[in-house]
Amino acid sequence: MAMLQHTLGIFTNPDREWQRIRNEEHSFFKVYWTHVPLLALIPVVCAYFGVTYQGWSIGSGGMVKLTSESALILCAFAYLAELAAVYVLGEYINWMSQSFGVDDEASKRHYEGTALAVYSATPMMLAGIVLLYPELWLVAGVFIAAACYSTYLIYEGIPILMNIPKERGFIYASSVITVGLVLAVVVMVATVIVWSSGMGPIYVS
Repeated sequence: MAMLQHTLGIFTNPDREWQRIRNEEHSFFKVYWTHVPLLALIPVVCAYFGVTYQGWSIGSGGMVKLTSESALILCAFAYLAELAAVYVLGEYINWMSQSFGVDDEASKRHYEGTALAVYSATPMMLAGIVLLYPELWLVAGVFIAAACYSTYLIYEGIPILMNIPKERGFIYASSVITVGLVLAVVVMVATVIVWSSGMGPIYVS
């Protein structure tokens, strides 16, 4: 129930919801494992059905689909990448917290850093529903909008969640965004390596 409330809250009233999240007494372990494994399933499951049953087209070309086996392997790797990316981002936020003057005790900072990573990534994961209909223009538009809102949540949430001035929070949030972009690049590079090793997509002929 709390998961649903917070997910709705960061869309309807993010400032109030960040304060509620800060006031909760949870471990980083709980906030991560009760949210990320389930939310991360949304884009990969939708992508699996989208690329195997719906398919996509480029320009005036015909419909393109992947084999079930190929799609399953790629979606499994994507799922693991999502889990790892959110975890690493949370650990980075926690690691940098003292450098930006966060005074909370270590366990509280760990929870706050993980919560920030989890809930700011939520729009991106929910946007994965669009992968049921994987047309490039639609997917790109929805994910760009989700990325913009996730960025907004980070800038808005850090001063509230970490209880620091907005000026300091802006610099802190900017460093978090930078690390998030680096993680995205790492995932793309890893994807190229996996594809070049013979586990790339196999198209239905």
